[in-house]
Amino acid sequence: MTEQRPTGATGDTPAPQSAPGTSVAHDTARLAVVVGALGVVFGDIGTSPIYTLQTVFDPGDPHPVPVSRDNVFGVASLVFWSVTIIVTVTYVLLAMRADNEGEGGIMALITLLRRWVAPGGRRTALALSALGIFGASLFFGDSMITPAISVLSAVEGLKVVQPSLAELVVPITAVIIIGLFLVQRRGTAAVGRMFGPVMIAWFVTIGVLGITGIAAHPEILKALSPTYALGFLFGHFGIAFFALAAIVLAVTGAEALYADMGHFGRRAITRGWLFLVFPACALSYLGQGALILDDPANASAPFFLLVPGWGRLPMVVLATAATVIASQAVITGAYSVAAQAAQLGYLPRLRVAHTSESTIGQIYVPWINWLLMVSVLTLVFAFRSSAALAFAFGMAVTGTITITTLLFFYVARAKWNTPMWLIVLAATPLLAVDLLFVAANLTKLVHGAWLPLMIGLTAFTIMTTWQRGREIVTTEREQREGSLRVFIDQLQEGVPATVTVLGTAVFLNRGKETAPLAMRANVEHNHVRHQQVVFLSIKTEPVPRVPVDRRIAIDHLDYREDGIIHVTASYGYMETPDVPAALALLDPAETEGPLDLAQASYFLSTIELRPGPQPTMARWRKRLFIATSHITADAAEYFGLPRNRTVIMGSQIEV
Repeated sequence: MTEQRPTGATGDTPAPQSAPGTSVAHDTARLAVVVGALGVVFGDIGTSPIYTLQTVFDPGDPHPVPVSRDNVFGVASLVFWSVTIIVTVTYVLLAMRADNEGEGGIMALITLLRRWVAPGGRRTALALSALGIFGASLFFGDSMITPAISVLSAVEGLKVVQPSLAELVVPITAVIIIGLFLVQRRGTAAVGRMFGPVMIAWFVTIGVLGITGIAAHPEILKALSPTYALGFLFGHFGIAFFALAAIVLAVTGAEALYADMGHFGRRAITRGWLFLVFPACALSYLGQGALILDDPANASAPFFLLVPGWGRLPMVVLATAATVIASQAVITGAYSVAAQAAQLGYLPRLRVAHTSESTIGQIYVPWINWLLMVSVLTLVFAFRSSAALAFAFGMAVTGTITITTLLFFYVARAKWNTPMWLIVLAATPLLAVDLLFVAANLTKLVHGAWLPLMIGLTAFTIMTTWQRGREIVTTEREQREGSLRVFIDQLQEGVPATVTVLGTAVFLNRGKETAPLAMRANVEHNHVRHQQVVFLSIKTEPVPRVPVDRRIAIDHLDYREDGIIHVTASYGYMETPDVPAALALLDPAETEGPLDLAQASYFLSTIELRPGPQPTMARWRKRLFIATSHITADAAEYFGLPRNRTVIMGSQIEV
């Protein structure tokens, strides 16, 4: 999910000196940004305490961790230090420094890789870009699993309140999830205002409950020492290694901190994490550990058992609200990743609806929404418990974290010229931790970890196949279209003979090197051309957004009096093109005559794809590419064209 950052509210750049009367307003704005970040960024990682320790000590685990004093101290210490190393060090202190025009996340890292390639490292950059696409693919698996495991884990609190309600957990979860996806089209603006306060109440509550648990057994604070984590890991490696597959649940949502950096700024996210979220989560984990020390039976549901009996039902309600918020964040994140992937050429053009007039990044992608809803419901009914889904969850998380770490250190070397010795010194321990978690989750492969890998590989195959197929079609199309400048020269020479009609025609094309098929058909078959002709190309820049004053570039195509111009409209990969709005920015003095935009006709060239005999791709990939093309959004709607003045002309290409 992406949003336009409030200017001057993030604190990422020094604020100009202001009068004393404005300082309070400025501080209030900063606080509002932090509160907003608490409501959107930390929902996923903030609800991890519900199920992490419960999953670690779950007797149904294929590699269960025995409940003992030493193991409780070791697990609590490992959880604390895993969160510290992966979230605080890898993401907050390091990865969030690598932004693409203020935006973060794995797609931003991919664009940085394209822009900054280390000397002699083009092959490495291409390989890492492909790895980054796989990381983005894993995020789709995360987007399917997070709502299922989060809402399930919260509703499962009903079993603690009243065991007889156990049979209602799955139906209630399904109803909540259906409702969540049905309201997506309305946008998150109205609900978003409630996110921050709800999550503040959540973090304060789990922190206070953690303190009550610690007060009963203050010795649990010893787990803050890394010696307990190291002692458990190396002294009981056979147990600790398998425990890592569940401990990783404590860092689920770490990628959201980085991906949502463009929403609120690095400082707001850092402050929210260090001053509220991290302390609250740490206190909750320690409090749960203390509760298990008191009675090993509490390991069955330590989060809810930490709550006094009178407060468990309200806690279930609060936890459900928090997990819905966590789900909302990751669902909207999936919209954003899909939209960015489409802009970068890894997915077909998808219909994107902007749900807020004031916040550009609040979008709704119908196709992704319904795909996610069906997938999440399938997971809920197939796995039926958060513990069963936990085995699948960790694989998606560890894969994305490891890939992000790799990409970050490459960008650090290529963009900032960081000394290699420092790269090795920092990357070695961080990647060692990441790979240890990956290895531990691979042991759960037959128990559910295959699921995110399957989803990731499927999404990766679709995206790379679409990219390759798009290259093949573009090459064939360019050959058919021929040179635009040669075509214009022929028009000047009267070949073929044409009749000029009044009005303005806008032909959308991929670039200014070739002539649009629609224009060729109009001239060669209808023998007419309009008095004013605009060839328009949409260019997606490797930045989130392009300023309006740099939106338009005009090329007169060597003739300044023929009424034919080429316009390039540049957009960032976070933006949705609006052709009429872009044309309205044109200076009449530069258009070789007045454009009648109110009555202009828009021409689109469409391609019918068929599998051909050429060995361009495997036959199954050709069929996959053609099948994927069917989800392409309507071009007229996508580009904001008036449908009653849009003409579509088609042709056929074999792939």
